[in-house]
Amino acid sequence: MADAAHNTIYVLNGPNLNLLGTREPETYGHATLADVERLCVETAARFGLTAECRQSNHEGVLVDCIHEARSRGVVGIILNAGAYSHTSIALHDALIGVKIPTVEVHISNIHARESFRHHSFTAKAAFASICGFGIDGYRLAITGLAAKIGAKAVTQTDI
Repeated sequence: MADAAHNTIYVLNGPNLNLLGTREPETYGHATLADVERLCVETAARFGLTAECRQSNHEGVLVDCIHEARSRGVVGIILNAGAYSHTSIALHDALIGVKIPTVEVHISNIHARESFRHHSFTAKAAFASICGFGIDGYRLAITGLAAKIGAKAVTQTDI
């Protein structure tokens, strides 16, 4: 069997996403980070992928996770960098540096919000960006990433 990392994707969540479910539910909904992680693990499994989910409020930790993804041979990244999307050249540069297919996700529609949220450094380093679908955006992102890397849906006969 192939190295497990070659079937692994990282789902990286940035600052304040640990507060999902209680932080501004009118904007972000009532789902928790645990709900997001469960959704990601289940969706990835449908494509024979393993989702490793991480959250940090610290920019450098997220950069380290991106670097680790390359050294581990991870096949893709789903990134919700939160507010760092709009400010972090470091995250942009890390994504460009590792050359791993990445999808940026935002729970809310950043283009319908404050003007400072309309620009995203991380989107410029991703092959796709999804926003405004609530936590279902993660499912859409994983499905798109699976298509990009050629992972096919696993059927019952494949198990």
